[in-house]
Amino acid sequence: MHTTPQEEGVAETTSARGKRADAQRNLDRLLEAAMDVFAKSGVDAPVREIAERAGVGVGTFYRHFPQRADLIIAVMKSQIDACADAAPLLAAEHDAGEALARWMQRYVDFIVTKRGLSSALQSDSAAYAALPDYFYSRLRPALSSLLQAAVDKDVIRPGYEADELLRAVATLCNANPDEDTAATRRMVGLLVDGLRCRPSV
Repeated sequence: MHTTPQEEGVAETTSARGKRADAQRNLDRLLEAAMDVFAKSGVDAPVREIAERAGVGVGTFYRHFPQRADLIIAVMKSQIDACADAAPLLAAEHDAGEALARWMQRYVDFIVTKRGLSSALQSDSAAYAALPDYFYSRLRPALSSLLQAAVDKDVIRPGYEADELLRAVATLCNANPDEDTAATRRMVGLLVDGLRCRPSV
């Protein structure tokens, strides 16, 4: 059957889009699998274990992530993005004080479930040099927006900076090296409660 150049162009475009979609699905599966495997076995887990969990070949893994550092960076960025993107969703679903409190607990999850990954933020390796800036560039405005909304509603006292709270929660998480999430959540809950406005007497 004869096809016109225009039809051939459409077919090629459709094929390219299909390949990109497949590649994106493989990437998403690899990132999800890596998080699961890292949580269980740490960041030094075998590549084959991650690839098998994602349902892809080792070759596909290395096409996306030639170096282990590439995978760690991609996982960290995806989790930072998810944490940042939760802020406007919580703000739309809850009042200002509750949205802030819930996001702070979401941030606890981000920290305590990154077994071995958080060290990349403090690493001296050039491979991870851009991660701290990415971390703050995404999470600082997310928390700032929630803080400002809570201040505007007279729920939280003014005068607090997002960076201060990001560091405070990280410190509380690090105070529980055994990953006692319940204890960390209680402490962060107390921290948020301490920021709230109190009625004058």
